[in-house]
Amino acid sequence: MSLLDALPAPRLGRGSYPNVVLVSLSAVMLAAIWGLDAVSMAPNRIVQGTGAGVMEALGWPGALLASLLVLALGALAFRPNPTNYSAALGVVVLILALMPFGLMVAGHFLIDPALPQARLGIGAGYWVVLFVLLLCLIELRLRLALTRLWPMLILAGVGLLWWLCAWLWLGDLALVQEYRARDQQLIRAVGQHVVLVSVAVSISVVLGTLLALLMRRYARLQKGAFAILNFLQTIPSLALFGLLLAPLAWLSANVPVLAKLGVSGIGNTPALIALVAYSLLPMVRNTYIALEEVSADTLEAASAMGMRASQRFWQVRLPLALPVLLEGVRITTVQAIGLTAVAALIGAGGLGTFIFQGLGQAAMDMVLLGALPILILALLVDAALGALAEALRPGGVQ
Repeated sequence: MSLLDALPAPRLGRGSYPNVVLVSLSAVMLAAIWGLDAVSMAPNRIVQGTGAGVMEALGWPGALLASLLVLALGALAFRPNPTNYSAALGVVVLILALMPFGLMVAGHFLIDPALPQARLGIGAGYWVVLFVLLLCLIELRLRLALTRLWPMLILAGVGLLWWLCAWLWLGDLALVQEYRARDQQLIRAVGQHVVLVSVAVSISVVLGTLLALLMRRYARLQKGAFAILNFLQTIPSLALFGLLLAPLAWLSANVPVLAKLGVSGIGNTPALIALVAYSLLPMVRNTYIALEEVSADTLEAASAMGMRASQRFWQVRLPLALPVLLEGVRITTVQAIGLTAVAALIGAGGLGTFIFQGLGQAAMDMVLLGALPILILALLVDAALGALAEALRPGGVQ
């Protein structure tokens, strides 16, 4: 169960006090719109961009529209009831849908047609507003008691609109230019990233489940196993890669079979070992807790029906524990998606390649080109596995 799902559903009475969360978030957005640069304009990829505020980027009509929408969101939060929360959700979706059109307007105002290499960058104010809108979406999901699938459907629709705008009309956007220059590399990097995560999580699920079953059978293993797994979590990822480099290089040089299998001090082997090491703790912990917390009365009833131990496990204990097991897989996968980015430093490929190349070249748009797909992958996996766990939860371990 995620933290959001553990929170109680808030009351929606008409006499309620203003929703402080939404009011505060609206104030933050208003401050970001007027206090931070909305976009930046650079004559080429090398030169640092010059920031532009909301008035320069959108003109007074666009600035006024943005401010009025945020004020409307704050005003709706002062009278919290189901109708106003639904209207607030509509305002949030409308702002999200209008944001790419704001970039189009900014490009029209700021980009000089005489500079073919000019590019429009996304400013701090834009990112702050986007982040705060996502927080508003989470708050409204809780207030309206929506399933986690609804926000993801909203974001999918908005994301499709953004993609169409970027493809058709935002050719001057720096992020779009970086993508068009490296689209094939990005596709390969996404594939490498997904393969690394899939293999690491699959190994972690198998090893984590076996270890949890052994801990249930032999209670003495529990303390030592959790101590080791907790210790592995404290080792920084770069340090773990460094520790693995020498022994794996030695094995590759002295054991021909391993060398033929591709084992070496750099590349996929140390990346997979490190990812599995970091993934084992959440997998083992959730599996162990899920299997242990099945009601004793339920198991006793199954025994009274004449079920053998193996039947009780496969037909009673495992189905009831499955929602929590899936939560473990969800946590493990999301964690692995983020950690795999660091594996690019040791030649494992993946989206981290763009992040570190961008940092080395001081090209923040290249960094975003690697970071945004990681974020999208994590959100998709979290939504899919979370929705599956929710669907299986009734009657199982909560």
